[in-house]
Amino acid sequence: MRAPTVLLLLTGAAVLRVSLFSELYLRYVQPALRPYLIVSGCALVLLGLVQAVLRRDAHSHTPRAAWLLALPALALLLFPPPALGSYSAEREAEQRLAQGMGTFPKLPSDPVLDLTLAEFSSRAVYDTERSLQGRTVRLTGFVTQDDDGTWYVTRLAVACCAADATVSRVEIRGTSEAPPTDTWVTVTGTWRPGGTVLDARSVRTVRQPANPYEKRT
Repeated sequence: MRAPTVLLLLTGAAVLRVSLFSELYLRYVQPALRPYLIVSGCALVLLGLVQAVLRRDAHSHTPRAAWLLALPALALLLFPPPALGSYSAEREAEQRLAQGMGTFPKLPSDPVLDLTLAEFSSRAVYDTERSLQGRTVRLTGFVTQDDDGTWYVTRLAVACCAADATVSRVEIRGTSEAPPTDTWVTVTGTWRPGGTVLDARSVRTVRQPANPYEKRT
């Protein structure tokens, strides 16, 4: 079997592995793109099979170097890259918060508010009615740290795929020691007026969610 045929089959199999047979595709793209990945994976596998049948009687020599092209596809099939983490977040120089200033929709009356990092940050900075004041908030994300020991709950938001990711992060205070970098945690606490800071009441280690990204609007 020639290298181009193997490359098509491996790439197609890798795409199907992350999109059809698992939820690994959520590390790279939004859920709405799953059908397109499945169709693309099937098309690549079908093209590889057709090429294999049409060229089964051909005996042309494939240069050894051409087989190296199959290595990235094989690596993707066997070792899918992890979701973006603290390194990607630290490269994002500016936090990208929701646009606009003024009032926000009324928050639910629940005793504990489950908010995204982006929503919390937007309200903390731009809400003139200070709707977070006195409310207990629960945030989930991964840990990033500054050199001075300050630590944050961090989340990356995507509009389409991991390539357009931007970061939101909330400083956590009131804890004696920060969890290890890249650890996923759920932090419950209250907003400290004046910035994107949460005074923590509890910090709980959790598993990385199937979809590690927030949807950017």
